[in-house]
Amino acid sequence: MIVESPAKAKTIEKYLGGDFTVVSSKGHIRDLAKGNKAIDVQNGFEPTYIISEDKEDVVKELKKLAKKANEVWLATDEDREGEAISWHLCEALGLKPLEAKRIVFHEITKSAIQEAVNNPRKIDMDLVAAQQARRVLDRIVGFELSPILWRKLNGGRGLSAGRVQSVAVRLIVEKEKDIIAHQSKSYFKVVAYLLAEKDGKPAAFKAELSKKHETLQDAEAFVQSCVGAKYTVKNIEVKPGKRTPAAPFTTSTLQQEASRKLYMNVSRTMMLAQRLYEAGHITYMRTDSVNLSEQAMQQVGGQIANLYGSQYHQRRTYKSKTANAQEAHEAIRPTFMDKIDIKVDDDQLRLYQLIWRRTMASQMADAELERTTAEIEISTNKQSLIAKGEVIRFEGFLKVYAESVDEDNVEEETDNDSAILPPLVSGQVVDLKELTATQRFTAPSARYTEASLVKKLEELGIGRPSTYAPTINTIQQRGYVEKPVREGVQREYTIVKLDAKQKVTQVVKTETTGADKNKLAPTDLGILTCDFLVQNFENILDYSFTARIEQEFDDIANGQLKWNDMLKEFYAPFKHSIEHTIENAERVSGERELGVDPKSGLRVIVRMGRFGPMVQIGEQLEGGDKPKYAKLKPNQSLSSISLEDALSLFDLPRHLGEFEGTDLIIGEGRFGPYVLHDKKYYSLKKGVDPMTISMDEAVAVIEEKRNSVLRTFEGTDISIVVGRWGPYIKAGKKNVKLPKDADINKLTLEEVQKLADAAPEKKSRWGAAKGKSKK
Repeated sequence: MIVESPAKAKTIEKYLGGDFTVVSSKGHIRDLAKGNKAIDVQNGFEPTYIISEDKEDVVKELKKLAKKANEVWLATDEDREGEAISWHLCEALGLKPLEAKRIVFHEITKSAIQEAVNNPRKIDMDLVAAQQARRVLDRIVGFELSPILWRKLNGGRGLSAGRVQSVAVRLIVEKEKDIIAHQSKSYFKVVAYLLAEKDGKPAAFKAELSKKHETLQDAEAFVQSCVGAKYTVKNIEVKPGKRTPAAPFTTSTLQQEASRKLYMNVSRTMMLAQRLYEAGHITYMRTDSVNLSEQAMQQVGGQIANLYGSQYHQRRTYKSKTANAQEAHEAIRPTFMDKIDIKVDDDQLRLYQLIWRRTMASQMADAELERTTAEIEISTNKQSLIAKGEVIRFEGFLKVYAESVDEDNVEEETDNDSAILPPLVSGQVVDLKELTATQRFTAPSARYTEASLVKKLEELGIGRPSTYAPTINTIQQRGYVEKPVREGVQREYTIVKLDAKQKVTQVVKTETTGADKNKLAPTDLGILTCDFLVQNFENILDYSFTARIEQEFDDIANGQLKWNDMLKEFYAPFKHSIEHTIENAERVSGERELGVDPKSGLRVIVRMGRFGPMVQIGEQLEGGDKPKYAKLKPNQSLSSISLEDALSLFDLPRHLGEFEGTDLIIGEGRFGPYVLHDKKYYSLKKGVDPMTISMDEAVAVIEEKRNSVLRTFEGTDISIVVGRWGPYIKAGKKNVKLPKDADINKLTLEEVQKLADAAPEKKSRWGAAKGKSKK
């Protein structure tokens, strides 16, 4: 029996008798060939697959085992990707796909495995075709688009464009543009803190004015009008309410809640969930179904009654809000509901318990509430304050779990609905403790977190459970998107206050605004690439078009559409757009003029250069002086940098003074800031500001580097130094790994030179050896 992972093989083997040997393919074994021979566009988009280099030994071993075995069973995951892996295994091992025994299961438990073995099926070629269509289409898009980015974008060399990834970047770019365009407006929010008797003591509660004042003058006038006022309870309304539990986890909702509650990114969540699944602790983790099996519902119901009482149990069925939800037949749930604690590492346990709680809550009774709203009239101006309170009469599912919400769904100022009000009756006069009119500001919508981006992609019908994590990972790795830490800026705001002694005061305070971390923001390269693609390939980046492509993959999986017919319909207009763009699109650099350098009188621009965003002073004129260049700092962008900030980048190199009779200079080059001393360069650590580093700090950098040199060889540029991973040979610009058994103190110059000569030349990012052209 062949599965994808060694961990999964180990768990399954425990449940099968001696008739089976369970082995792992260690993931995919074949992929499309490299280059333009991978897909025969003229012959029905016929793909050419090759065995991956790193899987050749795996396939050899599988072939040996297959020859010895009476039968080969395929037990890869139950989604389209798993079905495709089973088909590739058949092709590589010489098995017949329509005769091979294929089994699927939603959980790795003894009963589930035995049930699957008793009911094998054939490979579903419609699912294979759907996965093949996705792989071929994505290769075509990437293979055709990427060279255009290399030719048409400054800094585009080495870029690659993906179909779903580009749409995800567009969402993030558009969000950032909305944030930049947002014009914050101030207003004043009025809140009164009042006192009423509770258990013989004064109890404070909060009441708010629904009207917001737009100016300080209006706010001051309102507060002044409240001087000497009585506050009378005019009306009280008590209503029953309820809260209903959320459905069990799908891939998307698990990623969202793990981000909100456990602060895990999407990739880590999926890695931990994969481990829990392979160890038999949870059901399959790539699913968009919210169903629970009958057996699972009985388990959950029994566990609820046992732990909390039957009054907490309410049997529920859920319907997926996601169109065409079919990746798996069940939601993500524990395989055994009576296991609250399992023997795994801390992070796996936290994720497991989150899944356990969500599954339990999904079958529990509503939380019953009592919501109270009190209207309190101000005698001097007849305006009304509103106080809201909420009391939980029956916890229901809240005893186990409460769903979190995204930042965009939280009011800027919470209305404190969940506060408990003291006993109030109509006509009662309450005392004023304090009334404030506080200046607040409208805020732009929040940047996407990984989890909220997944939610948006799912809402738009873009991608599937298996694609969310790879998509978000890829756009960050390619440098289109990052998670910058924004410290924020100080902002003043005004508070007008009326105290219990009827005295009005005004105070100005400061707060930090704009602070941000772990939010997705586009880089300059991401913005430039996105704008270029939207301008020239609007269809590819259109949300509804991308969702329609996903629907067509579903149609292929359901046997309603031929995969190569779908590709044929897509390819003709796409190829036309490629040819039109190559012929007509101009090269893009994102150039923006900032002004004139007061020292030289030359024009100052920012643009994308070969090595990233940069500032340029002057033009490249024949026979004239060369322009000056400076890299933008990580927290600066082409769209927002000012002339003043741009010119300050040219303050380097800085001459700090002399050390050991030689000038000590701070500069910045292609690989970042450095200290230059005696013709040697010493890199500054990440986070060290080259504009503020002192003489003492620079000397410390030099001495630290010197202390890392273990041996030198006189008359040569060869030395043995200690680095992050241990000692190594430095021969000119070449770094050479030392043998494990090497005695550093006994190595001769000849032995070191021999090791250096035998080491391969370091390759550049384009694949050629450094310093050599690749024809």
